[in-house]
Amino acid sequence: MEPQLLHSVADSVATVVVHHPAKRNAMTAAMWRSLPPLLDALAADPAVRALVLTGEGATFCAGADISTLRGSPEEAQRLAVAAEEALAAFPKPTLAAIRGHCVGGGSQLAAACDLRFAEEGSLFGVTPAKLGIVYPSSSTRRLVSLVGPAAAKYLLFSGELIEAERALRTGLIDELLAEGELGKRVAEFARVLVSRSQLTQAAAKEFANGRTDRDAHWTEQARGSGDTAEGVAAFLERRRPHFTWTVPTPE
Repeated sequence: MEPQLLHSVADSVATVVVHHPAKRNAMTAAMWRSLPPLLDALAADPAVRALVLTGEGATFCAGADISTLRGSPEEAQRLAVAAEEALAAFPKPTLAAIRGHCVGGGSQLAAACDLRFAEEGSLFGVTPAKLGIVYPSSSTRRLVSLVGPAAAKYLLFSGELIEAERALRTGLIDELLAEGELGKRVAEFARVLVSRSQLTQAAAKEFANGRTDRDAHWTEQARGSGDTAEGVAAFLERRRPHFTWTVPTPE
């Protein structure tokens, strides 16, 4: 099978799989290029309420396929940043499920997700200093927002890999699972995500990402959504709420 991004939708969760096992799921130019339109299609699908990004087999993503840097490193970086930004802008909750190596471009993708769960034994690294590449400013800011300036400088200056336990301490990942438990936990947490109010999630995602000009918009959305009334009624009646607000489909 050619290197590609595979995807499926089940139980309101879209799963995107980085599939290039011959090179530890390294991202080719074609794979970077295909991610934004794939995300657009999944965002527009009303059946999708959350997205899980993972890698084929025992590796998340070992970065960019280095052979793509031989031609135009600037173009390769542009494609990676465009894919990263598209993932960060996905309007529904995103979760990276990480096994094995999460390095270079893999770390870019993981950092662009809302949450990151990893299996024990995973390794993380941000490695442009090994190649003489200037890491994009947007990617650097996103990394700093996750781990803080000191940890970000450690990763960027050295290019060294860190173990999952340290990644958890620094905030690079949110949960660390025992070997063999990642799939079960991700499925369990995805069920939690799809059961919650998309209205709350969409507004919280914008606010957490620094948007400061949409308070009135979200107040209006909440007023007309019915989600608040449904949530309160379900709580008082001791039943599961049925939230109906959905992310608007782009015109």
